[in-house]
Amino acid sequence: MFVMRSIGIEAGSGLVSEDATNILDTVEVFDLNGNAIPISDLWKDRKAVVAFARHFGCVLCRRRADYLAAKKDIMDASGVALVLIGPGSVDQAKTFSEQTKFKGEVYADPSHSSYKALQFVSGVSTTFTPKAGLKIIQSYMEGYRQDWKLSFEGDTMAKGGWQQGGIIVAGPGKTNISYIHKDKEAGDDPDIEDIIKTCC
Repeated sequence: MFVMRSIGIEAGSGLVSEDATNILDTVEVFDLNGNAIPISDLWKDRKAVVAFARHFGCVLCRRRADYLAAKKDIMDASGVALVLIGPGSVDQAKTFSEQTKFKGEVYADPSHSSYKALQFVSGVSTTFTPKAGLKIIQSYMEGYRQDWKLSFEGDTMAKGGWQQGGIIVAGPGKTNISYIHKDKEAGDDPDIEDIIKTCC
């Protein structure tokens, strides 16, 4: 697990490079109505826990969404927004939101620009690992299911099938990223208490 954490430190201190924050400032994501929003606006005026899904059909991402939403009451009490971004279309984001009833905000990043800016890893070798396989089995035993239709849509197969995600805690302030976890492999969840200590 790769976690860098430091409370209240501005980007440029080593958590996220200045180049990355500059690139993020140009990245747009789309809400469920199809409106383009600069990604840094999601945390410009508030603190937010932002989860980046592998793709909208991913069983492990559905499990992670619940893992984070289970602490939403704590986040709400601290005025912290819970956000999930996925590499895919607005329609895929809507389907994910409807299927999971995710308690936070959901956005689509069809260009995968935020993933590139944050340098999240991608590749077959980071997707099919023994640990990931065990987590998939565990997720199925807990009742989670992969949406194979979403998983095999053209855009996901072409660009997002091997993409890994991560979690950041950011804001208030466009360049203020106080926590970043980059998944080393599929299902590489960080300790939820680290996230809560940073955000709340």
